[in-house]
Amino acid sequence: MSSPAPARPRPVHRAADLLAAYLPGSFYYSSARGVLLADGVHAHVRGASGNRAAAAAEALEAAVLAGVANPVVVGAIGFRPDSGSSLIVPAVVRRAEAPGGDSWTDGDLRPGREETPRPANQNPWTVVPRPAPEVYAESVREAVDLIADGELRKVVLARALDLVGEHSISVRDLLRDLVVRDPAAHAFAVDVSAPGDPAPRTLVGASPELLVSRKGNVVTANPLAGSRRRTGDPARDAQAIAELRVSEKDLNEHALVAAQVAEVLGRYCTGLEVPEKPEVMGTPAMWHLSTRVTGRVGPGGPSSLELAEALHPTPAVCGVPVDLARDTIARLEPEDRGYYAGLVGWTDLAGDGEWVVTIRCAEVSDKTARLFAGAGVVAGSDPAAELAETSAKFGTLLRALGAEGVA
Repeated sequence: MSSPAPARPRPVHRAADLLAAYLPGSFYYSSARGVLLADGVHAHVRGASGNRAAAAAEALEAAVLAGVANPVVVGAIGFRPDSGSSLIVPAVVRRAEAPGGDSWTDGDLRPGREETPRPANQNPWTVVPRPAPEVYAESVREAVDLIADGELRKVVLARALDLVGEHSISVRDLLRDLVVRDPAAHAFAVDVSAPGDPAPRTLVGASPELLVSRKGNVVTANPLAGSRRRTGDPARDAQAIAELRVSEKDLNEHALVAAQVAEVLGRYCTGLEVPEKPEVMGTPAMWHLSTRVTGRVGPGGPSSLELAEALHPTPAVCGVPVDLARDTIARLEPEDRGYYAGLVGWTDLAGDGEWVVTIRCAEVSDKTARLFAGAGVVAGSDPAAELAETSAKFGTLLRALGAEGVA
């Protein structure tokens, strides 16, 4: 009887090479944990809301039987339970460690090459807000009134910007720009084309918010809620941080999110650790109140995707109570969110993986990019302040598209 063939060593790649190798239709995901680039489709993963983790597990087991080495499920899931998903088992997966800092990219991609990265897409833009800013502000006023009535405690209201250029938008350049500008973000690009789309559609972004990760038996979530614009001026930024730390409105908003995340993970995890007070986390565009929640799962415990499905949607993108908040969103927001405020990431056969909330993102198709940004409305929210917050959150994608200031 012949001995089994030795396992092939997993290929070693550099983060810069995988970023450069991204092509339209690829799945790209990078974070402090590493870089994953996937191409081709071995199998599509079907499954309705709440059952996608089971469908993913079945697809991974079938891939192993079909001879796929180290299979993973990758993709994105939309905001609403009836929203679409784009989960697949890819044919080819390449990974790299995340080097961190300015070494994310090489050569002409190196952040230090220019003091400010050049926008990825130079395009004359036509901008269509959906809805108009004054209509969004009125929706916030209506939500505040609903909260004052008693049952609704928080609702996250979003607005969209449609940017239409004279030339096709390069997703590859846009993704590269997002990674260079914020190497610490969870950057992603996912093909979310649907039947009937006139052109391929890609969800691309750089999310600051980790919904959940699992590595071995360690589970981590990092909800964000409560925000201020980051200006780049040290004195003004220090003031913004100080305000966030003591703002009753922002602390209460954040507490709703952290408590819900801890409650859900407490059903699955032991040794749950929840800090008493949030920290302030910065991105190039914003300051956020942040709570890092950790716990452990036992052998055979839930996969990262199962945990993500249980957590979604958190009050950071929906509200409290969830069902009433989601119904309020459907009534007050003129545009369907699609994949915005959903989740994107990956999970493997062992259940390890990482899923982030799809914020600071755009859906790109040919010459058009649709951007979303939201703000949490609670008792005492000011419509003008929430409108300004969404404008600041648009900044991540607007800067990368060379359209800063249009929001």
